[in-house]
Parts: sequence; structure tokens; C-alpha cells
Amino acid sequence: MHIHILGICGTFMGGLAVLARASGFKVTGCDANVYPPMSTQLVSQGIELIEGYAPQQIQLKPDLFVIGNAISRGNPLMEEILNRNLPYTSGPQWLSEHILKSKWVLAVAGTHGKTTTSSMLAWILEYAGLAPGFLIGGIPENFGISARLGEKSRHQPDRQESSSFFVIEADEYDTAFFDKRSKFIHYHPRTTVLNNLEFDHADIFPDLAAIQRQFHYFVRTLPGNGLIIANGLEKNLQQALAQGCWTPIEKFGVNEGWQAKTLTEQNIEIIYQEKSHGLLQWDLLGEHNRMNALAAIAAARHAGIPPDIAIAALSQFKNVKRRMEIRGIVNDITLYDDFAHHPTAIKTTLNGLRHKVGNARIIAVLEPRSNTMKMGIWKDSLAASLETADQIYCYANQSEWDVQTALSSLGKKANLHYEMAQLINAIVATACPGDHILVMSNGGFGGIHEQIMKSLAHPH
Repeated sequence: MHIHILGICGTFMGGLAVLARASGFKVTGCDANVYPPMSTQLVSQGIELIEGYAPQQIQLKPDLFVIGNAISRGNPLMEEILNRNLPYTSGPQWLSEHILKSKWVLAVAGTHGKTTTSSMLAWILEYAGLAPGFLIGGIPENFGISARLGEKSRHQPDRQESSSFFVIEADEYDTAFFDKRSKFIHYHPRTTVLNNLEFDHADIFPDLAAIQRQFHYFVRTLPGNGLIIANGLEKNLQQALAQGCWTPIEKFGVNEGWQAKTLTEQNIEIIYQEKSHGLLQWDLLGEHNRMNALAAIAAARHAGIPPDIAIAALSQFKNVKRRMEIRGIVNDITLYDDFAHHPTAIKTTLNGLRHKVGNARIIAVLEPRSNTMKMGIWKDSLAASLETADQIYCYANQSEWDVQTALSSLGKKANLHYEMAQLINAIVATACPGDHILVMSNGGFGGIHEQIMKSLAHPH
């Protein structure tokens, strides 16, 4: 069977392409914006990429078109598919019908931390010999790929011997232009992590209550013999669960549930119901990663993995690409890449870096690129999220709001640029040995990382 994927270079659709090919499908795809790491991953898998959405692609004559949620009415290829009444479906629906239906699904949902927690959970299962499949919105460095089918494990719990495990990042974003339910509605997990819940995706949700409603619909699909691992500190999550829940709940971050006691930044005691289960020694920074670890350990326990094994696995966890990833060190200046694009994530990431580097100078470089950012929904909280940085450079060429006014409280340490070349020149001109440059964007940011490193190595 041949499927042709529209929007194949998105993190979700790119992972789906890998799974489809591994399942024996012929896979081709197209996209308008092709950039690493997804483009290189697809090419390495032998998947043919076509630039753009020319209607002539119907001449490939696939058995089915799989439509990404970035595709909208007016897209020339989509219009041709509709005009000719050709078969199509959404990515999440295809995944549900062809990959997940025979799996023990472990889903990780929430506004923040989905990718990292999913990666932690997949690695714990791998370390324990369960050979999980996974689809994650990033590339875990322990695996080097964002998706794989997995295998039937030799160590399955007795309660579901016939099924292999599959870890999925469960996104609340809508499914497709023709299916406005959240993606996670399609996944039907047995083990569910609810990390947190904040207002986001203002392009599709009018308010927080609308997102909470989607989480409630998600909870309605969960089985009574499953388990929800929920952040006990999140009021917004508790409100969503209060709308109705038919599945047992374990909480983390609170005394009656899972806790992480920080001995030092890299030494964390894992406690469940006031009983110690071991010491996690690792290199990850920040309270958010400690919470992610608790969620992953609890979810793995539901899959039959003792906490001490999960702790040992996380001591070897290497994080995810674009999550505080060091891209290079030039002239004693360290350049990081991070996916942070929501004020909470920006603040948490900067605080973690500050804890690591102490009094060294931090230069934050931000591209407000997400739809919610471009709309200015977070303009009133953006400045506060950046306060930890010593210098801030904002690339505001796509913003629909007054970025300069929004950052005015930061004074002279905030710098605004609308041209990429000027932005890079300004960053390089101010950078000194010992500095840490943190680049934050949920896109490719025009290849800025390589350009900064090249300019630092060969200053004018």
C-alpha cells in the first residue's frame, strides 16, 4: 500500500512516515518547509521528499493521502484531492488504525515536557528490555530517531502478553482541518501521563476552558483498568479531571504521591508515598526535568518496571535534541539550542541554565515563532520570562504586535531586530569568552546556530 503524506516534515508526520515505512508501506511525502533534524531523518530512512504542494502529485497515484494538521483549505494539492474525491485521512486516525490498535499505549500529554517525558519513558522501557515502539515530537539522543515500531518483548507483564508497548507524545493540538478534535483523542492509551495544563495554541483554542474540555474528552476515552499519572500541583489539570474521571490516578509532585527530593542539582532522591526508591544521579537541569522524571518513573512502574530499574535507566538518559542541546563551543563561548517558545518554558529553561553557569553571562536569543507567540497572546508575560538573561536579542520579523513595548521593562539589555544578518552581527559583537548563548525557537530559525558559530570563529 502506498501512502503520500502532506506536511511530512512536521515532527509528528515525519515520525508517522518512519513508522509506516517500517510497517511495509510505500511512503512518499511533501512539505513547503524542509529543515533538519526531520528532513535528514526522513532522507536517512529512504523516504522521498517533494518540495511544495503541486497538484500534479496526484499522479503518484497513492492508495491513500495522509493529511497533516498544517494543511488547510486552499492548499493546491488538497484542493485537487477533494475535487477528484480521492481517499484521505488524518495522521492521528491513520496511526490509530494501523499502528496503535494492538499496542499497550503509554501517552504523555500536557502543555510542557511532553517530548522530554516521552523520551525518558521510552528509554526506561528500552533499558528494561521491553523494546518499545514510540512516536515523539523530537529526537531522543539515546535512540537517534523520533519514531520506531518496537518489538514484542520477552519480558511482557502477564496482564497483556500479546501486546508490545508504544510510547506516544499526546498533543492537544487539533487533528486536521476536517477533524478539530485534539490529536490525543485517537490514541486510547492504557497508561496516561498528564504533565501540566496552561493556555496555549491561541490559533485554535479561544481560552483555557476550551483546552480543559479537550483534556476531559481525552480522559473519557481512557479505560477503567488503566492508570493516569497526573501532576498534583497543577490546578488547571485538577479542574479538568473534576469534570469526570473513570480511571485510577497516581499523582506526582505532592506528598501523597511521587516526589523528587533534591540533594544536589544532579543527585535526586525518588520517593513514592514517603518511601525512598533510590537516588537518581544525572546531568539534566531544572525542576521541570525532575517532575518529568517522576512522571516517567511512575508510568514505567505501571508497565511493570520497578522504580529502581527506572532510576538506573534515567542515570543514562541523554536528553532530546533541541532541549538545551549544546551546538558548539567557539572561543570559549557556548551556544545552546532549545525549543522553548512559551513564557513558562522560556523562564524554566533560563533558570536551569543560570543554575548551571552561575554568574557567567547568558545571552538569550528568541524567535517568537509559534502561532500563539505571533498573535501576541503572551506579550504581557514575555519580559518576566526573560529576566534571568543578561542580554536579550529578539528576532521579531513575524510578530503581529509591538514587541519593543512588551520588552521595554527589560531596559537596555533587550535588543530587537527585524533582519537576520543584523541580529547575528549584534550577537557576535557583544559575545565574549565565557558567555553562554541560548537560542530559543520552535522552528529552524533560518539556520542561525551555524551562522553564529561561523561568525564567532571568523569575526570581521
